[in-house]
Amino acid sequence: MSAPVSSSAPAGAFGHRLRIAAAIIVSLFFLFPIYWMVLTSFKQQVDIFTNPPTFFFTPTLATYKEYIARADIVRRLINTVIVATGSGLLSIVVGTMAGYALARIRLRGAGTIGLLILLSRGVPPIALAVPMFLVARKFGLTDKHITLILAYSTFLIPYVMWLMRSFFLSLPKELEESAMIDGCSRYGAFFKIILPISLPGLLSTLIFSMILAWEELLFALVLTNRNASTIPVAIAGIAGDTVNGANWGALTAVGTITVVPVVIFALLVQKWLIKGLADGATKG
Repeated sequence: MSAPVSSSAPAGAFGHRLRIAAAIIVSLFFLFPIYWMVLTSFKQQVDIFTNPPTFFFTPTLATYKEYIARADIVRRLINTVIVATGSGLLSIVVGTMAGYALARIRLRGAGTIGLLILLSRGVPPIALAVPMFLVARKFGLTDKHITLILAYSTFLIPYVMWLMRSFFLSLPKELEESAMIDGCSRYGAFFKIILPISLPGLLSTLIFSMILAWEELLFALVLTNRNASTIPVAIAGIAGDTVNGANWGALTAVGTITVVPVVIFALLVQKWLIKGLADGATKG
């Protein structure tokens, strides 16, 4: 007598296809606005407002040529790279050491300290922007890269500290104890043992920090004028110039220039990003 054919395999295959289809639909839902932004940036003004919208048109670079020079995009793009990189590196150094201290060193009230630092992320940025501007003006530091780097670090360090604290807690304490038995100090165990193991987590946290700094607007709008102005400020300036209505061509062109470097950067470091997320999810 032949064994009955199990229906679990077809059902499992159908469920797998259903999950793939759902993932494709969700991806298209989130990617379509980016696709439409890029498409609109190559349209002429008359093609932008056609009804129904057109997908077939003669592409033009006129908007890019006009606004790259007018909005000083190249210089602002360089400023954004400098500020995002500097604030990301500063935050990862300070936040990593703070996270390790809260995870490993027995401090009285360490949990309360960590919670208070994390709660600082809940302070509205506008409540900090004006005092920072007054302090920067007093010391002659307005419109400087270092001012933006320090300002961005105020909200990036708690984020980095809490992420790295969780990562360090997932590592076994025996690693440091073995190194210290062999003659390493606490600092030696941290730099020679823990940091190399934590490299994927460090890189993924650094990537997220740089992306957060890349898109920040409020501090850049308040603390800069021209020399250290960033790409988000340029977008805000174009969006605010609505004398003749919103200039969708300019907005989408500058928006595309802003998004493309982040996408390229994410593609270049996706191996480290995925590895860091996977290691953080499986340790412990």
